Amino acid sequence: MAKIPEKWLVVVSVLFGTFTVILNNSMLNPVLPRFIEIFDTTAVGAGWILTIFMVSMGMTMPLTGYFGDRFGKKKVYLVGLTLFLVGSTSGFFSSSLGMVIASRAIQGSAGGLMMPIAMALIFNSFPRNERGLAVGIYGVAAMVAPAIGPTVGGLLIQVLEWPWLFAVNIPFGLIGLLLSVKFLEQTESDPEKRFDLIGFLLVTSAIGGILFALGRGRTPEILFEPLNLGIIITGLVLIFVFVRYEIRQEQPLLNLSVFKVPTYAISILITSSASIGLFSGIFLLPLLIQNVYGLNEVWTGLLFLPAAAMSGVFMSFGGRLLDKKGPKYVLPPGLAIMGISTVGLGMLETSSPFWWILLLNAIRGAGMGMSNMPATTTGMNAIPDEYVAQGSAMNNIIRQIASSLGIVFFSIYYEVRRAQIAVGTNMQEATLQTLNEAFLVSSAVLFIALPFAFFMKGVQDD
Repeated sequence: MAKIPEKWLVVVSVLFGTFTVILNNSMLNPVLPRFIEIFDTTAVGAGWILTIFMVSMGMTMPLTGYFGDRFGKKKVYLVGLTLFLVGSTSGFFSSSLGMVIASRAIQGSAGGLMMPIAMALIFNSFPRNERGLAVGIYGVAAMVAPAIGPTVGGLLIQVLEWPWLFAVNIPFGLIGLLLSVKFLEQTESDPEKRFDLIGFLLVTSAIGGILFALGRGRTPEILFEPLNLGIIITGLVLIFVFVRYEIRQEQPLLNLSVFKVPTYAISILITSSASIGLFSGIFLLPLLIQNVYGLNEVWTGLLFLPAAAMSGVFMSFGGRLLDKKGPKYVLPPGLAIMGISTVGLGMLETSSPFWWILLLNAIRGAGMGMSNMPATTTGMNAIPDEYVAQGSAMNNIIRQIASSLGIVFFSIYYEVRRAQIAVGTNMQEATLQTLNEAFLVSSAVLFIALPFAFFMKGVQDD
């Protein structure tokens, strides 16, 4: 341990914690049907296990900038990780669906504190021209965990009882906590920092409402309910009011002036597009493998493993290339690779072999690795260091909303379009055509973002 440079021990420390948070969330996705049986509830009731995590995380993230400045970033991260362990322990001992949902709310709040602060701690430990590789390695948590989580969760639930889905977090979280206590650097705190209560109430109400409405609106009937639409519209109005209010504050909760930095603003666009691409695959590919090709969950899990590995490898490669050459050599190729391979998934036939789908998804993983985290790093490098925690929080929030919008769109598109096509053909053909079209839409989102990547400036351009 002593031979590893201290700055890399910071990466290892936050990697343990954030990987555990993201992995736990993605592990629960394939297990929701089991919770419906165990607690004798509906799909909507079980869906709260995922929705409450997303909502509580989104509502907590705006606080991280203030907490980091007021109490120091290391303290905030340690509190978040401790809170996550509390939520995991509570989930393990839960005896009712309500207790599981409450535990997930605690975990979501913890994740909301940890994710933006983790990025700020890494940026605090590395000079600008070394952050690409550091964030690339850290980004394994953000990109690989969602890909392997469903496989891990599916295997765990086959051999163990459901509470162990929570218990598995505890040893990894404790290791992360011990490493963080020892190796994370203390940052300055400002006891005089003023809390923007009105800004907090506005932004958390807006984000919480929008994420709640999107989380439950997975069918046209629910999404377009008057209540659901009212919540979304109210959330959008509150965001508008929040922006107008914040730009007049001397000590705003979120310093929105960072959006005036073109590279940061473009990085948000690219990471949002890449996230839509990522989560469209996570949602659509299981439907393709199981409903079109008739393969089981094990094959579905195998499909994601090479993509996760390629994402991790090319995230590190892309980060190193970003440090040496700049974003123009990393982001456009990454988005192009991801977009072209997604087009390939949109051209599949019922006779397409499994290995071809596996290869296309692995190539998608490589493109994801070269686009998402390098874009985030480039955007963060473009803003003042004191705003990194706030910039990271806003990046995470917008990416979370974009991912939720993407999943809602593809969920509704799948149900509505498949029903239309099925009138004139069999269900297998209708499902395949629908999924092909959905992948082409996902690729279009990536290609729309691609030209903007050429306008991003790296530290080499300063």
